Amino acid sequence: MYPKYIKRIFDILFAIILLPPVLFVIILFGFLIKLEDRGPVFYCGKRLGKNGKVFKMFKLRTMKVNAPDIRNPDGSTYNSIDDPRLTRIGKFLRKTSLDELPQIFNILKGDMSFIGPRPDLPDHIHYYEGDEFKKLDVLPGITGYNQAYHRNSVEWKKRLENDVYYVKNISFILDLKILIRTIIIVLLRRGVFNETIHTKSTQINATE
Repeated sequence: MYPKYIKRIFDILFAIILLPPVLFVIILFGFLIKLEDRGPVFYCGKRLGKNGKVFKMFKLRTMKVNAPDIRNPDGSTYNSIDDPRLTRIGKFLRKTSLDELPQIFNILKGDMSFIGPRPDLPDHIHYYEGDEFKKLDVLPGITGYNQAYHRNSVEWKKRLENDVYYVKNISFILDLKILIRTIIIVLLRRGVFNETIHTKSTQINATE
């Protein structure tokens, strides 16, 4: 009952309640993003959703226009405080996680939930094995088990393992714990950047 219906009702209600202040923040930082380099305010990246459906995930743009896509050895996206692709305002948005706020529109569209596994890039589905496909049984989230307990401090395969654990144990209590821990971690700005697995990163193509 909770995963299929109640969770979705909560998502819609909280998204509607939070929409006015979120829109204010988006407009404010959208102006600053535009002011810095005249580039687009939003980044819309393709991601894997529930049942493998590909959707466009909205974020405030944090990188320079036409920044190259750099991946870690495990295939995950490169993420470092010293990333030269980040704009000045982008560094602040990443540290505070405010760049994720536009995903409230993904929630209203039904592509995402407030809490769930973070969505992977579409080509990552070719690297899933066994139970890892269970990650696609639920809507991806703005935050989730990995973000609450590990943020960006573990490799991609370990994150998949944690995502499967979440899917198998999803409940209101677990979601509440994840929400509380996420708020604490974001306020303390812990684990925003991955400083351990990006040392042998490779450039793929132009994207955020």
